[in-house]
Amino acid sequence: MVKGISVNSLEAKNGLHWRVIEEIAASVDSIDADAIDRTVELIAMARHVSVFGCGREGLQIRGFAMRLFHMGRAVSVVGEMVTPAIGHGDLFLVVAGPGTLSTASALVGVARASGALVLTITAQPQGPVPQGSDEVLVLPAQTMANDQGEAKSAMAMGSVFEGALFVLFEVMTLKLKDRLGVSDADMRKNHTNLE
Repeated sequence: MVKGISVNSLEAKNGLHWRVIEEIAASVDSIDADAIDRTVELIAMARHVSVFGCGREGLQIRGFAMRLFHMGRAVSVVGEMVTPAIGHGDLFLVVAGPGTLSTASALVGVARASGALVLTITAQPQGPVPQGSDEVLVLPAQTMANDQGEAKSAMAMGSVFEGALFVLFEVMTLKLKDRLGVSDADMRKNHTNLE
């Protein structure tokens, strides 16, 4: 019940909430499970993980960086003043849904030249960012690269990709907890008390 309106009456009115959920579910369901496991393993093995994403994709990966921190991983968000130099043994995890972002392309070049492994999550694996990466996890979803025409999503400007990223990162968090042997209690110990 939301302010006297039942979920059923909302669904009968326009069904948009279910359409959004179904679009995100279809995207997540299309991800290669082995690619997720490979990504989890690369994160688990990395000395340090630096993450980067632009716009709303950047907000999603920042949330994932927080969970990595809660699991005790050495992690930083590129652009923050406390981000260390990247090098051998490190992982640069980039989100580039449309596959082409000038800042991400430049940073991929710096990370690779410094000896770090680069992994890109994208919906457009043929783009220059994933093509310049060592590893690619394809998240099949509509982005701003293909958000016009008849097959347009109910969501604005490539939001299917961003919504699916949230679900993907939650799945990866669960898999990493298991891989690293981290409990909810362990994660809570790392949660800030400065709130």
